[in-house]
Amino acid sequence: MTFLSPQGPATGLETRAAGITLAVFDVDGVMTDGRLYLDEDGRETKTFHVRDGLGLKRLMQHGVQIAVISGRPSQATAARCAELGITHVHLACADKPAALAALTAQLDIADRAIAIMGDDLPDLALAESLAAGPGLLLAVADAVPALRRAAHWVSAAPGGHGAVRQACDLILDAREAR
Repeated sequence: MTFLSPQGPATGLETRAAGITLAVFDVDGVMTDGRLYLDEDGRETKTFHVRDGLGLKRLMQHGVQIAVISGRPSQATAARCAELGITHVHLACADKPAALAALTAQLDIADRAIAIMGDDLPDLALAESLAAGPGLLLAVADAVPALRRAAHWVSAAPGGHGAVRQACDLILDAREAR
């Protein structure tokens, strides 16, 4: 895999990606396409890409811990995370930076070993909450411009359409290349 940023070959991207031990993902707009589906009873459903799920499982098999931090409550997300074996799940999270700080303290993980993938301004704020910044800031192709500009890497796919898998492959390829 060639490591690319929106501006071309990324200096240090492979090194950053190889050092990741915790990958943090937003849900709406990253693991899904960001649209919310409500049935006639007001129950929410979401669509998740199966390739993203395999990418997440592969990361876990290679020793990378996965966390999901979302501002929205969602039974669909909880069920998908349980199905994938993701145990660090924070839904209806009013303070994403506090949730990440507690998790990294619990796991004793340095900022440089954290990857954060997002699509919107709260995800950028989450990355900025880390004193040293994340080791790797990832954005989906259809993320807001401010996040795309700040990201170390931007997926080719939009959220919910394999972007998470591309990020997982980036990290795995970098770890294998070391």
